[in-house]
Amino acid sequence: MKITGDLQLMKKINKYLVLDTIRHHYPISRADISVKTGLNKTTVSSLVTELIESHFVTEIGLGESSGGRKPMMLLFNQQAGYAIGVDLGVNYILAMVADLGGTVVKEKKIDMTDLSVETVTEKLKKCIHSLIKKTPASPYGIIGIGVGVPGLVDDQGNVLSAPNLGWTDVPLQEMLQREFNLPIAIDNEANVGALGEKEFGAGRSVSNMIYLSVGIGIGAGIILNDGLYRGVSGFSGEVGHMTLAQDGPLCGCGSRGCWETFASEKALIHQAKSLQLVDEKIQVVDAIDKINLNTLLSLAKRGHRPVIDLFASTGHWLGVGITNLVNVLNPELIVIGNRMSLASEWIADSIRETLNSQSLSFHRQKMNVVYAQLGMNSSAAGAASIAINRFFSAMKALSD
Repeated sequence: MKITGDLQLMKKINKYLVLDTIRHHYPISRADISVKTGLNKTTVSSLVTELIESHFVTEIGLGESSGGRKPMMLLFNQQAGYAIGVDLGVNYILAMVADLGGTVVKEKKIDMTDLSVETVTEKLKKCIHSLIKKTPASPYGIIGIGVGVPGLVDDQGNVLSAPNLGWTDVPLQEMLQREFNLPIAIDNEANVGALGEKEFGAGRSVSNMIYLSVGIGIGAGIILNDGLYRGVSGFSGEVGHMTLAQDGPLCGCGSRGCWETFASEKALIHQAKSLQLVDEKIQVVDAIDKINLNTLLSLAKRGHRPVIDLFASTGHWLGVGITNLVNVLNPELIVIGNRMSLASEWIADSIRETLNSQSLSFHRQKMNVVYAQLGMNSSAAGAASIAINRFFSAMKALSD
């Protein structure tokens, strides 16, 4: 019995290995799969046949010959199923349907003002239901849902603390599991943003990077040696609460002088309310409580000097915090994402100047700062990728 069980386990592992190779290297021949995996050609051929029957793989015709017969090339069937990825922001929900290769096929965005758990979760459920109805038919349907949340999330999918939402101890995974009866993955939105940029965006070719989610608050997803660093309790990346000034502004976390009180979207808007926001095409921005990032971006595009200077100041403070991260972690890449990346035109110079003057020169030499290649989709794409990777990992049984 044990021998049979061991053989079945080995077959599952090998099947996952073959599929994973096709996923990441298609179009590819059976012979090349054999070379990359170390499995013999007979085993590869048998497993490929099963994967074709399971709709994960298709044959697309003959490839180039390397001396013998032309090989039949294999393609990963990205449309075998779909995942839903959600970026649950502080004032918006951005959700998408992605195929198994990460290609976005549907997208939906909802703005929010009421951040109560009841209101947000109800809107979240309606948004997901709406996307499910619009998802193309496929052999495996919706294979899972991933959600990125701006706060601390435990390994059971409970949102322990999300100060900018005003949430504490919210069992979000359980709530969504009851609603949809699908595999649900909940994680910190900066973590999933890092995974999105690592898998599909600016970080594909690097092994060590930091993704900075700069929105209402500031969080970081840290990739070390190609994997997400979570820390001993799973709560790494709360860089927005680095103390930059002990007597600085009061932060939502209860401390003073946190990085996000100087360099976040929330801090930017707070400081903008003290400016004389006048523009030749906008007589006066007199509804102070309605000032938002889009307003400030519009004014900056028109050359409004006080707003441009405010963005530059925000860039300086972003540079101060990034300098600390560079000096401590010595990453290859810093990716700036979320809504503040929309202001790259006006913050990039001051970030660079601050880094050049304050970071250690040896740490700077092989380090680049870029803006999210996926734009505002980094976290939603990363959340979808978690659901996709969990779906495929389930094929690789670790025990009977």
